[in-house]
Amino acid sequence: MSIPAASSQTVLAEASEIGNPVVNIGIFLTFVAVTLVIVLRASRSNKTAADYYAGGRSFTGPQNGTAIAGDYLSAASFLGICGAIAVNGYDGFLYSVGFLVAWLVALLLVAELLRNTGKFTMADVLSFRLRQRPVRMAAALTTLAVVFFYLLAQMAGAGGLVALLLGIDGTVGQGIVIAVVGALMILYVLVGGMKGTTWVQIIKAILLIVGAGVMCVWVLATFGFNLSDLIQGAIDTSGNPALAEPGARYGASETTKLDFLSLALALVLGTAGLPHVLMRFYTVPTAKEARRSVVWAIWLIGVFYLFTLVLGFGAGALVGADTITAAPGGVNSAAPLLAFELGGEILLGIISAVAFATILAVVAGLTITAAASFAHDIYASVIKHGEVSPDGEVRVARITVVAIGVLAILGGIFANGQNVAFLVALAFAVAASANLPTIIYSLFWKRFNTRGALWSMYGGLGSCLVLIAFSPVVSGKVNADGTSASMIRDVGIDFSWFPLENPGIVTIPLAFLLGIVGTLTSSERPDLEKYAEMEVRSLTGAGSEKAVLPH
Repeated sequence: MSIPAASSQTVLAEASEIGNPVVNIGIFLTFVAVTLVIVLRASRSNKTAADYYAGGRSFTGPQNGTAIAGDYLSAASFLGICGAIAVNGYDGFLYSVGFLVAWLVALLLVAELLRNTGKFTMADVLSFRLRQRPVRMAAALTTLAVVFFYLLAQMAGAGGLVALLLGIDGTVGQGIVIAVVGALMILYVLVGGMKGTTWVQIIKAILLIVGAGVMCVWVLATFGFNLSDLIQGAIDTSGNPALAEPGARYGASETTKLDFLSLALALVLGTAGLPHVLMRFYTVPTAKEARRSVVWAIWLIGVFYLFTLVLGFGAGALVGADTITAAPGGVNSAAPLLAFELGGEILLGIISAVAFATILAVVAGLTITAAASFAHDIYASVIKHGEVSPDGEVRVARITVVAIGVLAILGGIFANGQNVAFLVALAFAVAASANLPTIIYSLFWKRFNTRGALWSMYGGLGSCLVLIAFSPVVSGKVNADGTSASMIRDVGIDFSWFPLENPGIVTIPLAFLLGIVGTLTSSERPDLEKYAEMEVRSLTGAGSEKAVLPH
């Protein structure tokens, strides 16, 4: 079944005019109003640091699993992957596979053990048997770096989404949109803390999965519930017979083959090191609930990623890759344009509001993670040596929320126009390089010591940042039409020397190696008593409700 090209161009023209912007703005405002009421109600029970950071550890496994899905199914999952599949076909679906498989690593290696060992943040685990101050500082800095890259993706997605709805094609207008998203994010986290943020994520996850499911059934019905006809429709519309085969994005050259391996490593190993996902394990009362929450998350996320396959090829068939890339927001506009083609302005408004909710929920989760890391690990534990009241710590966390919000707005304006799935892959590379090796060594290697942790975290983080800065992501990459495809807009600027777009294939093994070398070259003796306590606590949960105190 082929779709006339004229139909696709009509979609772009009409979508650029929004059809009815009042409908879209009304749906947006309704969602914001409802979620703000929920956040305000949740904020009434925020009396302690545990309430603000971990929602009072009051959520069940299914609730937390749904919230994890809400946290994990970001703008990258909905906007970026749909666009990547619509434009690149088979190679775009590799993002879905990587994001989903990564949960097996998180389930088998870290979820339950981290819940049993920690209190509020990843640094609680990493510093349990090592020297508190240097390890907490390193863990907090790596957390802030991962959060920053993740926030770039969400803000870029917000700019592209609302640009499409309002027909805004200028940098200034999209910058204003990103600023509004940032302000809402700050408000949600300031008022609601983790409890309010969790309920927003639960609502958003339900809306996103239901909305994507309805669109998925609608697309399949258009093609007689025949997946082969759907893929053939995408091939016919694009005029590219190889759309359903590997090689459109990766595999055309040795460099792109390495880039694919690097991306796969980052995606599969990155989830287990994402601080905002790890922090969710502390919102449940027991290790059993932590395990249940991951199982629930895997099912919900798996179903959603199957939907993205249909939605991506559906957008390719019914809208067309050329129309998508030419729209305000570029490849991130595939899902909203598909919604407009299927159900007109009402469905466009609903799906766009769901996507907007996705961005708000994820940025809220990221922001509270960064705020908790700075206030709990840097301010309370390093600067104040643990001598600070919970109220004082929460007050610093709220100040940090505002600072992070401002940085996210500026970074989002800078990264606007990039594919959000690709930007999130960079965050995964940083997480897998800077966090995962130290988490694994801390939990399973008796001899691991402070130098090993610091070398691994700072080495993984530093190498990641350097290679990203000197990669085609930042400068030198040019589209076929001569415009810049990098973050640096001037196509005449090129200081890239690292050929790969994702550094994971270099930085992840390097971070593991640095952890080993740092440990073996240090004269520090491991604290065997602390390791035994950590092992018992991580495997049994005994004592996990106690505070993790400096030693």
